[in-house]
Amino acid sequence: MRISLGVGQSTVTRHLNELEDALGVPLLSRTTRRVMLTDEGSRYYTNCLQILRLVEQAAEEARDARQAPAGAIRLSCTAALGVMHVTRLIFKFQDKHPDIRVDLNLTDERIDLVREGVDVALRLGPTADSSMKLHAIGESRRLLVGSPGYLSVHGRPERPADLSRHESVVMSNVAGSDQIVFSAREGTSLMVPVSGTLRVDHGLAARAAFAAGRGIGPAHLWLVHDLLDNGELEVLLDEYSLASVPLSLLIVPERAGIARVRLLIDFLVAELSKLPGIGAS
Repeated sequence: MRISLGVGQSTVTRHLNELEDALGVPLLSRTTRRVMLTDEGSRYYTNCLQILRLVEQAAEEARDARQAPAGAIRLSCTAALGVMHVTRLIFKFQDKHPDIRVDLNLTDERIDLVREGVDVALRLGPTADSSMKLHAIGESRRLLVGSPGYLSVHGRPERPADLSRHESVVMSNVAGSDQIVFSAREGTSLMVPVSGTLRVDHGLAARAAFAAGRGIGPAHLWLVHDLLDNGELEVLLDEYSLASVPLSLLIVPERAGIARVRLLIDFLVAELSKLPGIGAS
């Protein structure tokens, strides 16, 4: 058996055993069914990745000083925002910088940037990873929306309490989506439980459900602005407001100094702030 690097399994096993002996700790936990990293092995692997990326960064910064930025950037982005807007922005970025390759990873999971080899991640919501550089872009405005077809059958809610008798499209992958917190213009807040027969785990599925009249619910303005403009959706309870959601860039510190990464960061900050509903934080 040989692995993808063209090295035999026995050679890999011998080198690994020698490394474990030199370190004095087991890096892998071995059973008859599987092999997995120990806690020490996981930390060692992560630290080695950071060292290798620092070496790579040093070489790239030296090259960048003498030529136009080129090479690869790995960008992770929340899925719906990526499909609706970021993909188009990457096209525009690459038109300006044709020698830069962008690997765009669309996921709503909070991945480990270093472990996954990601340079920059675009995140909606609070961020807790203090090891990453944080660049706040703004706040994403949300609205309660429903289709004219739904409203013609079920009526229009006149106050938040009315939502208890309406079908809501609930986001199953968003904590607390079984309730909506409203703020009134006089400064009071109200939490309303909601439910429905359709639960989805993707913003584009929620967008389609709203437009098809399957229920009502909160949506980011950038997700539905075109449907509001053409009348396929309407804003409900506009005298109440929903809390905005932070939109931020997380940047691996060791990658922040690379010219092509800086170019992409500056470009995204400028362009994303122009999207519907994205205001300064």
